[in-house]
This record gives sequence, structure tokens and C-alpha cells, in this order.
Amino acid sequence: MKSEELFERARRCMPGGVSSPVRAYRAVGGVPRFVERGEGAYIFDVDGNRYIDYVLSYGPLILGHVHPAVLKALTEVLPKGTSFGAPTELEVELAETIKAAFPFVELVRFVNSGTEATMTAVRLARARTGRELILKFEGCYHGHADPFLVRAGSGGLTFNIPSSPGVPKGTAECTLSVPYNDRDAVEEVFGRCGEDIAAVVVEPVAGNMGVVLPQEGFLEGLRSTTKEHGALLIFDEVITGFRVEFGGISTRYNVEPDIITLGKVIGGGLPVGALCGREEVMGLLAPQGKVYQAGTLSGNPLAMKAGLATLEVLRKEMPYRTLRGRTEELADGVRELFRRKGIPCVVNYETGMFSIFFTERERVLDLEDVRTSSAELYSKVFHALLGEGVMLAPSPYESAFLSTAHDGEVIERTVEAFERALRRI
Repeated sequence: MKSEELFERARRCMPGGVSSPVRAYRAVGGVPRFVERGEGAYIFDVDGNRYIDYVLSYGPLILGHVHPAVLKALTEVLPKGTSFGAPTELEVELAETIKAAFPFVELVRFVNSGTEATMTAVRLARARTGRELILKFEGCYHGHADPFLVRAGSGGLTFNIPSSPGVPKGTAECTLSVPYNDRDAVEEVFGRCGEDIAAVVVEPVAGNMGVVLPQEGFLEGLRSTTKEHGALLIFDEVITGFRVEFGGISTRYNVEPDIITLGKVIGGGLPVGALCGREEVMGLLAPQGKVYQAGTLSGNPLAMKAGLATLEVLRKEMPYRTLRGRTEELADGVRELFRRKGIPCVVNYETGMFSIFFTERERVLDLEDVRTSSAELYSKVFHALLGEGVMLAPSPYESAFLSTAHDGEVIERTVEAFERALRRI
């Protein structure tokens, strides 16, 4: 198998043989499939196998692979140059498009990844408030910057220790973590040290411990508490921005954070990130203010053009109701298959994204619930589905994604593949 040969070569020249850890299949076992190309809802590996793709580059490809509008946009801009280290009109156009989608956004700063966006958002919050502590939620992932790589503790208030070598203990001690969806824990933390907390950072829909939805009033409660104590609220919508609607969870729930971070969809499949907010906060960034941030490739014309093309298609077609309907259809179909087989599971979903948790709990609302899911069963299902031509993320803690190319026929084929896969296990 060519994928095996390539993986052997890769391990001799790249740590673990990959450029990002989850791709190594450590969570599910086996050899990663090396992808040759994509087309619509499908990807093709180097051994000639075709899979219905529910990874979709972990979220950016909301229009599917090589969408004609995105491809056309890239072929137009590519001959003009790939990067200039100077401003371009494309940056202005994409920033204006983002502003129009989020009523509270006045200024946008482009970076190259979600990690850069959230890292800079925290720096801004600390500069704005003059405080050092940040509060995050167990199971929420905001990139691999030092402040976010902490081990989640128990109880309402935990000063954490680093969960990755190389993270200074002092850096980790400035990060607090509490369970997702736990408003009481948030209140307890602010009651103890609210005057030292610069910001609360949250995925308004968690997508990095699987899909976990906010309970009613949770996001509104965060807004109220942060305002009361003079802390900033940061919504990490790197995944949900322009995926769940033309805007994000913040516009759907009408909750206005102080800073919102974006990525994935706004780059149309190319590396991108952004942080956005009102001028009173964003204006602190250099050169307008004194908070330093810079990036050689930030706002590069390829990512800007691909993002503009993607958002233009979404704005014109507004496919979100249809996309949500197909997501619900798939979730219901999969849930019913496992029910008939007597396999307890919870299927959480948002528009264009879903997760399967093999647990006997009735609901999955936080990391504790997520950890009850059987990783062993997920691995079996994952490999059985590969054999039936369906690719999920190679980890039980990653979300699965749909695109507009996942039409009714693709959904039907997927449910049938699940049914065949269950016979295998």
C-alpha cells in the first residue's frame, strides 16, 4: 500500500511522520491515508480509494473540495503574485465583508492561523484591562499557544500545571479552567479573583472535544459576568464562524463579545486567521496602538481571494437551512442505526458539524461527559467506515464536518455505509 510506504518515508524526516499530531492515527490505530486529491464531498487517497469526506480539512471547506468559484478566484490571483509584504485591496474587501456580517465589529486584523488569532486576542485583553489571568473551559481548544496548553483541573477554581513540556509553569498559572456549561463555576472563580481576570475565552459551540452545545443562558451569562467584573469576553469562532450561518454563533444568539476570532471558512481552505472587535479594543494593536503583533504572510492575496470567493457564494446562496437539514438527517439516521443495534450513543450536531459519543449518558454537555465515550468503539467504527468508503476524523474528540457538496444522495450513501460498517463490528 502506497500510504504505508509514504508513512515510513515521512517518519524518517518528520516528527511522527506528520505535520499535525491527529493525522498520525495514534487515537485510532493503523496507517494514515495519504490524500492525493479532493472533489466535492469526496477525497481520493494515493492508493486509488475514494471516501466520502467528513474531515474537510477540519472545517474550512464548507463548499467542498475544489469548488469552481474558489478555483476560479485562485487562478485569477495566482499569476499576479503570492505574497508582497504590503497591503492589498483584497484585505480591505475581506475585512469589509466580515464587518458587514458582525454588527459589533469595527476593526479586523488578519493573521495566519486560529492559534495566532486567539493568542493575540488574549494579549489585547491583558493590555486593555491591565490584568494577567484568563479563564478558559475544560475541553475547549484555542490553539497551541502557551496560555492554552494547561491540564484541566477539578472544582470551580484551579490554577493549572502545564500539559505540554516547554510551557513555563508561570505561564500556565495565569490560566484558569472550569467545566464547560457550568455557570456556577464561572461565578465562583469571579467571586474569588474577578479583579485579576483579563478575559474569558470560549468556543461558543465547542468543536474540539467533539461538538458540545451551550446550554440555554450559558453564553448570555458569560457576557453578563464579564461586564460586571470588567473582564473581556472572547468568542473563539474559528470553527463556527460562517459555518453555522452567515456570521456565527455570536450573531445567532445576539451575544456581543469584545473580541471574536475567526479562521477556517474565511480563508476558503488556505491558511488564515483573524481577530475582530470594536475600535476601543482593536485600536490598541500596533501601529494604531502599542500592543505588538506582526506577520510576514498575514493577509496574503491567495487566502484573501479564496476567502472572498467562499463568502460570496455563501452570501448569495445562503445554504445554511439546507446544510442544517442534511446534518440533522445524517445525525438522526446514524443515531437510529446504533439504537437498533443496541449500542448506546449520543449524536450532537450543529449546522454542518456533528459528533458521535459512545456513552450511556443521556446528554453530553462537558468534558466529563465526553470522557465517558468509548474510544475503543470509535476506533472500530472508524476503521469499518474506512472500509466502506467513509472518512471520519481519526480521533473521537474531533468534530465531523459537512459541506454544501454533501447532498441528499451523499447523506443516503453515508447512512448505508454506517449500516454496513456496523455489520463488520
